[in-house]
Order: sequence, then C-alpha cells, then structure tokens
Amino acid sequence: MELTFIDRWLHILAGVTWIGLLYYFNFVQAQAMAEAGADEGGPGPAAIGKYVAPRALLWFRWAALVTWLTGAYYLMAWPAYSLGGAFSLGFGAGNLQLTSIGIGAWLGTFMLFNVWVLIWPNQKKILGIVSATDEEKAKARRVAFLASRSNVMMSLPMLFFMQASNHGIPMG
Repeated sequence: MELTFIDRWLHILAGVTWIGLLYYFNFVQAQAMAEAGADEGGPGPAAIGKYVAPRALLWFRWAALVTWLTGAYYLMAWPAYSLGGAFSLGFGAGNLQLTSIGIGAWLGTFMLFNVWVLIWPNQKKILGIVSATDEEKAKARRVAFLASRSNVMMSLPMLFFMQASNHGIPMG
C-alpha cells in the first residue's frame, strides 16, 4: 500500500503542476504576451516566448502525462477501483465511485490529448521551434487557443469528479 500512497501524492503533485500551468497560460501569459507586443519600448513578446513559454510548456506537457499515468496506475493498484471499470464508467458494476472517477478520468484523457496532440505541436509553430508560415502560425494560434480554453473548461468538472469518489460526495 505504500507505493499507492506515494503514487497518489505524485498524482496530486503532477496534477497541481499541470492545472496550475494551464491557468497560468490562460489567465496570465496570454494577456502578458498581448501587452508585451503592444509595448513599443519594452523587450516585446520574445522575452516571454523565447525564455519562459518553452520551459513552462515542457513542465506543462510532462506534468499532464505524469498526472495521467499515475492516475491510471492508482486505478490498477487500488483494489476498490479498476482502469477498465473507471473507463466504462462503472456500468455493470453498479459502482458510483467508478462512475465518478471514470468521468474525471475521461475528462483528464481528453485534456491530455489536447496537450500533446493539439496544444504542443501548435505552440512549437507559434514559438518558432519549428518553421511555419504566417498563415500556419495564425491557424496554430487558433487551434492552441481553443484546445487550451477547452482544457480550462474541463478542469473544474474533472477535479470535482475525480475527488468526489474519494470524499463520499453522493453521485446519485
């Protein structure tokens, strides 16, 4: 059981890092980049885009993956749960805890997909890590923006459902 305890804390720590960076990108950095671009006397958006954003994105995407993997491991290691039971939302088992944690797990899975498949590849274009035309960068900005805002919208229900199963919040 000790490994499950450590895994649970690693899951929580990685999740706090992931969601904290998600909120940073959406509520702090996006506005800061716009202000830096408009500031004619300042260093411009490159100060953030070249030095801060790539490092923050590194932590962001790996925190997302560690959160998902430790959550999956926890479901496999803890006798009361199962990975298949959670992803099938507890149907057939009559287990509302599995339904609750399953909804959270599905939301987290969609969010992980957004990070690795939509946000990160498009941010590489936006930040100049990979070459892209101005048209490709404009499209990348829109896709990354929508995926990131979708993750913000999913984050609160995900946190609610994943914790509801552990804290006796009635689900039905």
